[in-house]
Amino acid sequence: MYTERISGLQLFYLMTGYVLGTAMILGLGLDAKQDAWIFILVGMTSSLFLMAVYTQLAVYYPGDSLVEILPKVIGKFLAYPVILLYISHFTYSAARASRELGDLIVTTILSETPIFVVIASFMVLMIYCLRGGVETFARMAEIVFPIYIFSLILIWILLFSVDQFSIKNLTPIMGMGIMPVLKTAVPNAINFPFGETLAIMMLFPYLSNKKNTRRIGLSMILIGGILLTINSIMMISVLGPEFYSRDIFSLLAATQMVSVADFLERFDALVILMMVAGVFFKVGVFTFAAAVGISQLLRLKQYRSVLLGLGTIIPALSLVSASSYVEHIEFGFKFYVPYVLTILQIILPFLFLCIAFIRKKFGQL
Repeated sequence: MYTERISGLQLFYLMTGYVLGTAMILGLGLDAKQDAWIFILVGMTSSLFLMAVYTQLAVYYPGDSLVEILPKVIGKFLAYPVILLYISHFTYSAARASRELGDLIVTTILSETPIFVVIASFMVLMIYCLRGGVETFARMAEIVFPIYIFSLILIWILLFSVDQFSIKNLTPIMGMGIMPVLKTAVPNAINFPFGETLAIMMLFPYLSNKKNTRRIGLSMILIGGILLTINSIMMISVLGPEFYSRDIFSLLAATQMVSVADFLERFDALVILMMVAGVFFKVGVFTFAAAVGISQLLRLKQYRSVLLGLGTIIPALSLVSASSYVEHIEFGFKFYVPYVLTILQIILPFLFLCIAFIRKKFGQL
C-alpha cells in the first residue's frame, strides 16, 4: 500500500495548511477576547509535547500507520473497536469541516444556493484529487500553500490601513489573571486545531525519509501556531475584543473593512478563496486518513475505492449532524472538542505510548 512517496517538505506544507484550515474560518479563543493570542500560544506549546507522543509512536513502529500500530500495542481484540473510533473521528471531522465551509460560502457569496450543492460540489473535487493518490494531493499542497501564505501576509499588510486598527485593543493583557485563559485553553486549544494533527500518523508511512518525522511534526505545530497567533493579534487589533468574540467569521469581517484610497476594496473574495484552500487541506487529510484506515482494517489492496463511499457519506453527514450552524458550533465546542477529542487525541495516545514503552523495555515491541 505504501508504494507512493511524499517528501518531508510536501508533508510539512500539507499539514501546516491542515492546522490553519478551519481555524482561520472560526477564529480561536473567542471567550478569551483580547487574550485570544495567549490562548493559541498555550495550545501550541502544549501540543508540541503531544506531537512528541505521536512521533515517538511512529519511531517505535516505523513504516506503520496508526491503524497498523494499534494491534501491535494493545492487541487485535482491543484494537478493532479503537480503530473504528478513530475512523469515525476522521470521517465526522471531515464532515464538520465541510459543513463549516458550506456555511461560509452560503452566508457570503452564494446566498441563493442550497448548502448541500456547495458541500457536494466541493466533495466531488476533493475525491477527484485524492483518487489521484497521496502524491498528487501532496504536490497540490506544494503549489497552493506558498500562495496561501503570500495571500495571508498581503491581507495582514492591508489591515494596517484600516482606520480602526489599534494595538491597544490587546490590552489589558491577562487583565483577569492567567487562570481564566488557562481554563479556556486546556484542553480546547490543544484539541483544536493542534491535536487534530493526530491524522499525520496515517501519512507518516508515505514519507520518503522516515528520519524527518519528528522534525516535520514539531515544525508544523510551531509554524502553524505562530501564524494563527499573528492572525489573532491582527483580528483583535482591527475588530476589538468584543466584536472579535462575537463574530463568526472574524478574518472575513476584518478584511471587509479594508479600503485603500477608496479604490482598493473587496478583498473579502481573496479571504474566501484562502478559506476554501485551508478547508481543502483539512477535509483532504481527514478523508484520506479515513479511507486508508478502512482499507487497512478490511485488508483491501488499495484505498481508492473506499474514497467513493466516503464521498457520499461525508456530505450527508455534514448536514444531518446539526440542524443549524449555531447547533453545529455549540455541539463542537461544548461536547466534541472538550470530551471526545480529549480522549482520542490526548488520553489514548499517551496510553499507547506508555504501553509501547513497556513493550520495548521488555523486548516485546
